[in-house]
Amino acid sequence: MGRRRQRERDGGGLVERVDGGVAELVEDRERPRGWTLLIDGAPQSHVDLDDPGHLSFEYQRRLGHVIDLAAQPGRPLRVVHLGGGAFTLARYVAATRPRSTQQIVEVDAALVELVRTRLPLDPGARIRVRAADARAGLAKVPDGWADLVIADVFSGARTPAHLTSTEFLAEVRRALRPGAYYAANLADGPPLTHLRAQIATAAALFPELALAADPTVLRGRRFGNAVLLASDSELPVAELTRRVAGDPFAGRVEHGRALADFTGGAAPVTDASAKDSPVPPAAVFKG
Repeated sequence: MGRRRQRERDGGGLVERVDGGVAELVEDRERPRGWTLLIDGAPQSHVDLDDPGHLSFEYQRRLGHVIDLAAQPGRPLRVVHLGGGAFTLARYVAATRPRSTQQIVEVDAALVELVRTRLPLDPGARIRVRAADARAGLAKVPDGWADLVIADVFSGARTPAHLTSTEFLAEVRRALRPGAYYAANLADGPPLTHLRAQIATAAALFPELALAADPTVLRGRRFGNAVLLASDSELPVAELTRRVAGDPFAGRVEHGRALADFTGGAAPVTDASAKDSPVPPAAVFKG
């Protein structure tokens, strides 16, 4: 592999070629050690090195609520993160649940090196980072090991097809202990075909589901993120609903019959029928 090119941005940021495209680290003008990671212009993560408990992106806040509700406050968790980004959610777990044991699986080895170097992890945190494909890395997790599996995997701005199927979710369920949670960051826009199919796929493996998103996304009025939560046990829907409604940009939680109606008879996705998630409209990343 040839030496990667780096160049400094005005203001101390960085632009670097990684395996998945062009990575940019952009300073947060409101937070002295805050950074946003972009890949090919698409925002991937925001992290505040001084305050890892701060979650800036709305979908990360909703995943943070899931982390908060996965066990009693402060209790250590075993967490598998499929997709690394800037390791934002792993830092959040380490800050809010000390002594947690975490595994990050990120396919882009060059991105892992960049983040480790420029946005270093707390050396005392029990976080292992593996440069591997998410599904291949998940296969190495022992049966019933995880309290929580978080899937936040995007190649550029699309989730790879092999991470959208029932076969993939069967591996997720194998890695989870009974009563544990699976949470996924999904992105879609009108007519929400991908999102509905992903809910149907999860329903084929998990009896309990909830979906948190901006109401305009759920109504199919714009492209955006939705967080899907799944388990083999009852979910804390009321508390999740309260927290999501209290976010700076209030969201809505669907579950039960309303979520089944939203799915609208969509069929589960298999490896044979899987496709990458939709390409976001160019306007999504403008502004």
